[in-house]
Amino acid sequence: MTHASRIVWTGNRGEGTAHYRSYDRTWDIAVPGKPVISCSNDPLIGGDPAKMNPEDLLLSALSACHMLWYLHYAADAGIVVKAYEDEPLGIAETGPGGAGRFVSATLRPRITVRAGTNLAEARKIHDRIHEVCFIARSVSFPVTCEPVFTVEA
Repeated sequence: MTHASRIVWTGNRGEGTAHYRSYDRTWDIAVPGKPVISCSNDPLIGGDPAKMNPEDLLLSALSACHMLWYLHYAADAGIVVKAYEDEPLGIAETGPGGAGRFVSATLRPRITVRAGTNLAEARKIHDRIHEVCFIARSVSFPVTCEPVFTVEA
């Protein structure tokens, strides 16, 4: 299995990288056949806060992978999920030389299930997702999950 992407730097203001401040840290993710995503670096280091940055993309990919496996396992278990929303939180640190890294991530999904759902069973599904989630298995920091359930009225 292979995965491919195309990254196109869009930050050349005419001088290229002639000087540290002569170019923008912007690029497009341009995978053929898919919408272009315009990105920038983290706003803390001069990036455009209106654009996705690598940290946003990694945290979002982690959350989305978890969600997709949750929905799969819920369907297999006969648990009817009516809505799923997550606001994941990544904790990062910057070392003395300026290099950063994530040290942890917490997924905080809010899941609405059909009335009559066994909430203990619905909650237990989260415990086994990191065994199969491609993104969670690929990162080197701990990922925890704090789900909140709502039962459909």
